Amino acid sequence: MSSMSDRNAAKAPLGGPQAAKAMRTIKGPAVFLAQFAGDAPPFNTLDGLAGWAAEKGFLGVQIPSWDRRLFDVETAAESQDYCDEIKGRLAEHGLVVTELASHLQGQLVALHPAFDIPADSFAAPEVRANPQARQEWAVRQLLAAARASRRLGLDRHVTFSGSLLWPYLYPYPQWPEGLINDAFDELARRWRPILDAFDAEGVDLCYEIHPTEDLHDGLTFEMFLDRVDDHARCNIMYDPSHLLLQSMDYLAYIDHYHDRIKMFHVKDAEFRPTGKTGAYGGFQPWLSRAGRFRSPGDGQIDFGGIFSKLAGYGFDGWAVLEWECCLKHPEDGAAEGAAFIKRHIIHVAERAFDDFVKADANRAANRAILGLDAGDLS
Repeated sequence: MSSMSDRNAAKAPLGGPQAAKAMRTIKGPAVFLAQFAGDAPPFNTLDGLAGWAAEKGFLGVQIPSWDRRLFDVETAAESQDYCDEIKGRLAEHGLVVTELASHLQGQLVALHPAFDIPADSFAAPEVRANPQARQEWAVRQLLAAARASRRLGLDRHVTFSGSLLWPYLYPYPQWPEGLINDAFDELARRWRPILDAFDAEGVDLCYEIHPTEDLHDGLTFEMFLDRVDDHARCNIMYDPSHLLLQSMDYLAYIDHYHDRIKMFHVKDAEFRPTGKTGAYGGFQPWLSRAGRFRSPGDGQIDFGGIFSKLAGYGFDGWAVLEWECCLKHPEDGAAEGAAFIKRHIIHVAERAFDDFVKADANRAANRAILGLDAGDLS
């Protein structure tokens, strides 16, 4: 199989002749509701969270499809009236749905037995402690999310790939021959029908590239993409924090995969290795790890560079705050995050700044300038 790196080798960098998409102004700010939902008002209902989000300055909300306090994905899959009601309730607060998310269900599509007990709570109670029923339930949830997205007028959705290989991340004991290929073949076999279902609904399926998932960097995404035959609906949810904590070049990542990046989480991070711990974290709580998530602007990520690259490559999605900070209060993180995103969105130019000195098109003049033709310049 050819690799995506090989296919992209001839591509020009940002601004080059193959930067085919027109520049776009990124939409935002929006917020992922998962980390803010709770059992106390106003965080226990969609209406309560909508009022809170609007007050913080957000224009859109990304909804976790697993949280029935906020949203019923199975009802949404079958009822246009329910979806219209959801949109109407958000519109009362000046908000729109940006996307649905199915991280927990996606995790259960492909789960190594080592995670059976820790991840069992991700599923509905009636399928827990039954790996086959749980996996079938997860697939049904993804199919419902595809239909619900279409009813809501959405064209992209975020999920996790799941983890068949994560316990074998480091090759000791050595991987048995064929283990990696077999795992990715199986991952593609499970996801291909789901990708086809999303395609039938006109919705892109965006995998969050994330440690603990089999799709955790560029190369693993390529291995999967090859096995689903470059499926048009197989795309990326870009979160630079997960790349920074792997010591990856998160800006160059956009150059490699901009055609597949359809969603964007704004989440900051810092990586400060010491003489005692590094990327693996030493089994420590978040506060004591070398790699920690931070509120936007408090970490090491160059968001100016990210917003510039995404705008230049024509990214037409939302900038969505995902708040996961081990230090800052979530209320402060949300308020600051909305302002941070708004400040970084680039309202792209409709014409080049030096157009006022550009000559009109004249092929004869162009050839004369190049010394190719001494003919009539009229």
